[in-house]
Amino acid sequence: MSQPTNAIAVEGLTKRFGETTAIEDLSFTVEGGELFGLLGPNGAGKSTLINILCTLLGPTEGTARVNGHDVTSETGAVRDSLGIVFQEPAIDEELTGAENLAFHARMYGTRKAEREQRIPEVLDLVELAEVADDPVESYSGGMQRRLEIGRGLMHEPEVLFLDEPTTGLDARTRRDTWEYIERLNEESGVSIVITTHYMDEADFLCERVAVMDQGEVVAIDSPAELKASLGGDVLALGLTDGREELFERLEAQPWVREYTATEDGVAVTMAQGEQRVADLVRLADDAGATIESVDLQKPSLAKVFLSLTGSTITEREAGDREEDHAEATDSDPATDRPTEAAGATEATEAPEAVE
Repeated sequence: MSQPTNAIAVEGLTKRFGETTAIEDLSFTVEGGELFGLLGPNGAGKSTLINILCTLLGPTEGTARVNGHDVTSETGAVRDSLGIVFQEPAIDEELTGAENLAFHARMYGTRKAEREQRIPEVLDLVELAEVADDPVESYSGGMQRRLEIGRGLMHEPEVLFLDEPTTGLDARTRRDTWEYIERLNEESGVSIVITTHYMDEADFLCERVAVMDQGEVVAIDSPAELKASLGGDVLALGLTDGREELFERLEAQPWVREYTATEDGVAVTMAQGEQRVADLVRLADDAGATIESVDLQKPSLAKVFLSLTGSTITEREAGDREEDHAEATDSDPATDRPTEAAGATEATEAPEAVE
């Protein structure tokens, strides 16, 4: 049977907790083999969306399919199709790496012969074969994260969810983890969906990014296209005089897309700003302006988010903490309780379809 073109297909997806709408009318697809990002502040609805896609929550409205299976009516098939690595660690540090993988495989009902074949394969894939028999408590943070990813790959899923994969890691380990995730996607062909609030992480890793804010997808495209939507680089000049004369000269330049007066000078938008610094300085000199400073500002996903929402991610997170609390307390405890990381892992590790 041929595999679905789309690893994930979401249409009109909405989730409410009491009077609080966590996500509203989401529609998007993730292609097979794609490395896709869900970017937004804490409280944007990323975790709610992932929990629905993992069958841990039911949608209020709309549909979602994972590897062609409906998340509401085909929960067992969905869980067989996916692996998930939650933000909070869920490995036993007293066990060895190999023992952790074996335990996870048994939870999925994998037969002994299959486990014995699959464990070395996964350990090689996550580059932990040499420490397979060492206790996990001796692993570095990056090694533990790779083992978590390995657990999610034990049953050979079509789709792998990574929830905030580098939270709590130092800068060097974060970068190493990014490079590992990129290699994993290229070598295994598994579709990977990353939730993150780190702009640089989404920019480095993802082929496409869905920017989420207050439960909605406000933009979806490649990082390059999202940044290009800002209109180009910005060269900011600090000036003490000559600004009006400079404005007249900027009007005549075909490479100037726009310019705006700032408190202490002018900000000029253009393509390939690093190649236009000398031109802009020459124009300022010709206008009799005195230059106090020159600052080249490149487009970034942080600026994209600010442009789309009017706030930075940090500002959004501060404002949404109260909404997060409402989501956790207003839900129906019998059906819609948001699951803590450890409990969510347990639920995912015992899919209904496994005998």
